[in-house]
Amino acid sequence: MKSDSILDEILHVKRTEVADKRASTPLADIRAQAFDQPPARGFREALEASIRASKPAIIAEIKKASPSRGVICTNLDVAGTAEAYEAGGAAALSVLTDARFFQGCDAYVRAAQNVVRLPVLRKEFIIDPWQVYESRILGGDCLLLIVSVLGQAELEDLHGLGIECGLDVLVEVHDESELERALGLDAAMIGINNRNLHGFETHLDVTRRLAPRALDKSLVVAESGIKSADDIRALRETGVHAFLVGESLMASNDPQRALEEMLSA
Repeated sequence: MKSDSILDEILHVKRTEVADKRASTPLADIRAQAFDQPPARGFREALEASIRASKPAIIAEIKKASPSRGVICTNLDVAGTAEAYEAGGAAALSVLTDARFFQGCDAYVRAAQNVVRLPVLRKEFIIDPWQVYESRILGGDCLLLIVSVLGQAELEDLHGLGIECGLDVLVEVHDESELERALGLDAAMIGINNRNLHGFETHLDVTRRLAPRALDKSLVVAESGIKSADDIRALRETGVHAFLVGESLMASNDPQRALEEMLSA
């Protein structure tokens, strides 16, 4: 698969997956189940608490593999990794659930949530209302919406549905035009992804360029390409104090220690 076709392939597979799920469980049924869940843990609130304490608010990610890197963690222990992240000082967790491209699993969300008190972001390519309700049922406390894969009407609808069923929503952008769309939603949290989802290369300058436009309106989260305390320190100088970190932690033999070192920024 060529790198510039990865996103298109992911979305093609995701549409098929969603169609199959809709066929097995009608939207009205899964919606009813979503609204029958216990209250979600406050995801944004957890990030803000770390920031108020003058600490980097790190969303530590549980991710076995990625299209760009392949397998990152051969013997993934979801519960053990979640516990290590909590012990290491993470403000929240992110859990990949895509099976085909990231070797994730829906059950990983609950497996992580069951052993920690941290709120959990269900990291998925959300393109349909069915998945919003599913995220709530799986135990997610926060939903990811990627602006680049959604039309504006879809984005507004999914954002509203997430909030309606008690989820925090992280709206992910990659460039100026996407940021304007996110700001138009009055999004409470905006994730600036330093990774190009077509070529998968990362540049921290994306956060440096976009963050000043959003900091006075939303809680900004820098995503991807963050590998060290130096990276976090440099981004904090731009006014960003929340970070989603995955591969550098998952590739470590001691994710708790790796996270503690990042938090020294």
